[in-house]
Amino acid sequence: MKNICLLGSTGSIGTQTLEIVREYSQDLNIVSLSAASNVELMEKQIREFKPKKVCMYQEEAALSLKQKVADTETVVLSGMDGLIELCQDDEVDIVETAIVGMIGIRPTIAAIEAGKDIALANKETLVCAGHIIMPLAAKMGVKILPVDSEHSAIFQSLQGFPKERLEKILLTASGGPFRGKKRDELINITWREALKHPNWTMGRKITIDSSTLVNKGLEVIEAKWLFDVEPENIQVVLQPQSIIHSAVQYVDGGIIAQLGTPDMKLPIQYALFYPDRRPMAGDRVDLFALGSIILDKPDMDTFLGLKFAYRAAKEGGSMPTVFNAANEKAVALFLDDKIKFLEIYEIIEKAMDRHKVIANPSVNQILEAEADCYDYIDREFVATR
Repeated sequence: MKNICLLGSTGSIGTQTLEIVREYSQDLNIVSLSAASNVELMEKQIREFKPKKVCMYQEEAALSLKQKVADTETVVLSGMDGLIELCQDDEVDIVETAIVGMIGIRPTIAAIEAGKDIALANKETLVCAGHIIMPLAAKMGVKILPVDSEHSAIFQSLQGFPKERLEKILLTASGGPFRGKKRDELINITWREALKHPNWTMGRKITIDSSTLVNKGLEVIEAKWLFDVEPENIQVVLQPQSIIHSAVQYVDGGIIAQLGTPDMKLPIQYALFYPDRRPMAGDRVDLFALGSIILDKPDMDTFLGLKFAYRAAKEGGSMPTVFNAANEKAVALFLDDKIKFLEIYEIIEKAMDRHKVIANPSVNQILEAEADCYDYIDREFVATR
């Protein structure tokens, strides 16, 4: 029996994880759950999975939940202290971090320090603090198991081969809903159009990030830390059918790829059962029906999110934090109809241009860089409108 702490249980990754736990209840056990504010869904999850503890990040939500589940034995916690307590519980074997945003960094560090393996679905953890997370994981002897479909594909393709035989990572991208469009075609794009991803069903923020290629840029930075590869050895390849989830090229020129349907359950399940593989219901790739696989080069002159990400990865230090924070703020403004699609890029670039890089930032310095970036955008792009 593997005991799981699931951070972000009410989101897309979290709910799909619980579907897998439901299927393999004889092997997987939920010890604890967390969410930001979705009290209604958390109550349902408590009554089904009977966790020992849960944490609602928002204190008001925690107070409401306590009343609703007073008839159960589940302890309700709140805030960052609550998240950290969940991660350090002696009963927990693996912590799956599926929460969105910078709040994932401290709980992940706490879990690693407590000797827990990490099933990682929180981008910010490695994008902003990879220089802290990966050495700490190595020191504590814990596994960082990627849940992102692309990083899971790379991880699967690396099994059985020494790291020094890797030459290049081929990180695939669908290209999002606007693949092939030029800048003048994107001027009046609405967030409703940007949310119409052709292959994947995801949350609003990550779907917008896919349309700008910022998401792929964040994945480049993640891959750098996960697999100890320099950004120039990570090549993004458009694969609009989302069948090749990523590949690796070895020093002899051989390429090994992981293929599958666009379904997040496979990488989630692989992380939870690693190194085992278990049966999973669902569609299979029909190569005859597929007929051919499309590959293309990303247009980084139009979709500047990827270009800025490579710059952030190269400059390093606190710059990836600013790249991520500026995008997060810009996407929120776009979803609120306060800026246009292409202004997302403008905000990111100006925030990066003004930032003075801190070479090896602490967690506090990372959070300060994020807050400073938010303040700058509020002053320059929000208050003036």
